[in-house]
Amino acid sequence: MHGVKHKGARMALLFDIWLSMAILLLTISRDQCADITGGREAIPHSRPFMALIQGNMICGGTLIKPNWVLTAAHCKSENLKVTLGAHSLKKTERSKQILAVAKQISYPCFDKEARDNDLMLLQLKGSAKITKEVATVKLTRLPTDIKAGTQCLVAGWGAIRDTDKKGSDTLQEVNVTVIERKLCNDNMHYNSKPVITMNMVCAGDKKGQKDACKGDSGGPLICNGEQKAVVSFGKKCGSKKFPGVYARLGKAHLDWIRKTIGGDL
Repeated sequence: MHGVKHKGARMALLFDIWLSMAILLLTISRDQCADITGGREAIPHSRPFMALIQGNMICGGTLIKPNWVLTAAHCKSENLKVTLGAHSLKKTERSKQILAVAKQISYPCFDKEARDNDLMLLQLKGSAKITKEVATVKLTRLPTDIKAGTQCLVAGWGAIRDTDKKGSDTLQEVNVTVIERKLCNDNMHYNSKPVITMNMVCAGDKKGQKDACKGDSGGPLICNGEQKAVVSFGKKCGSKKFPGVYARLGKAHLDWIRKTIGGDL
């Protein structure tokens, strides 16, 4: 009888240890799955300038005026609609505003093959109502190059992993570091295929795993509280060899934006 009791106690102890290990493993897996290629879920509505653009593909963007959105030129598509004030795409949120697009205006010098000057303005049919959850972004006032080592933030509803077929339900964000252009162009990285021009900026992490991903195109690169660039392209989300590439907002781009929207930013 004593042997049976001891055996039962050992079995109970082993079960408790197994259960604790299972819970620990599940917790680790869940935390890893929550990342947008090394990031985290944004605090709901903490990025009120974020726009979701839906057409033949999903892109991100930023509200720069109540009736204008800035995004990437390669996001051009028929029958675009813009959702503002969203956090979860699946849930019904009273803060959401959905507007149709009246005009899609690509930057005149956009080169699709070279992926250069990948910028586009969307004029909305009607104006967004500015609320706590919907607001305009602060665009850069000093269109100088972004120094390597600068800490920035990128956000979007894109895929969490390169293998994912669908984007994230909730807005995700990740901190990335600006990488020297010369380094990004060397044979250990993009090898100038395509050439990372002065109109572009590379950002990611030396170890990889921190990046924008599919569906994040057109979203903002925020550095020191200002939008400095737009998500443009990359290869294999979170790749150490291929950091994310962004369309930088230079003086000519900001002048074009002002002229197109007919006013100051």
